Amino acid sequence: MQGTWIEDLTWPEVAERLASSVVIVPVGAVAKEHGLHLPMKTDWLLARELSRRIAGELPVLIAPVVAFGYYPAFRHWPGSQHLSPETFTALINDLIGGLIAQGARHIAIVNTGVSTEPVLQVATRELYETTGLRIPVADITRLGAGAAHLMEHDIDGHADEEETSMMLVIAPELVQLSRARRDDGNMRGAPTTVFRQPSVFRNDPDGGIDHSATGARGDPSLATPEKGEAALAAMADDLISGLMALFPEQLGIPGR
Repeated sequence: MQGTWIEDLTWPEVAERLASSVVIVPVGAVAKEHGLHLPMKTDWLLARELSRRIAGELPVLIAPVVAFGYYPAFRHWPGSQHLSPETFTALINDLIGGLIAQGARHIAIVNTGVSTEPVLQVATRELYETTGLRIPVADITRLGAGAAHLMEHDIDGHADEEETSMMLVIAPELVQLSRARRDDGNMRGAPTTVFRQPSVFRNDPDGGIDHSATGARGDPSLATPEKGEAALAAMADDLISGLMALFPEQLGIPGR
């Protein structure tokens, strides 16, 4: 049995399945700059594609993509939409709290952003405290290691070789590859330490690690559909195997 998008069902059909199904909540920005060559809805498209691949293998319910979130590094670029951490947390609490109130008991988040990671971790930790439901979160930075060796450039981060390759599979008509160019910013001179520093993306050569002339970081000109399909397949495999391990009974996994 394949999975289904909640938005494609009637409410009685949702009611029949909500309590017993695993509900996937995808998170991906619909309006966040992605360099000179990718559409602003790149993360949203990736969240839908990964969810589609999960639904092709597992009988999950997929909630509508949470299209707005905490994206502070991009708030200065025209068209990018950004919520404060407090607003994003409230949004997640309201959406997931609504699903729980309607009967959902098995929920997992698929997150295609980076700055959303810590906020989602705190939000789900607090939801566990108040509801007793343990909601796992799969972050994009932990997915697809099996295809990492295919990427040629040694600096990545945003609208890069991997992300552009995946978009060449998901929505090639929206990729302006002729505009893609290498942009390492000032990362070559950045010290390697155990400390994590806050940063943004700005077109400022004197801005240290913040500098990005294009809004991207990495070398998207190296992107190919073959790399993109390998990356997507590896990410989907990670998600599917993870869900099977966490929810064997709800997904009908024999012998688990």
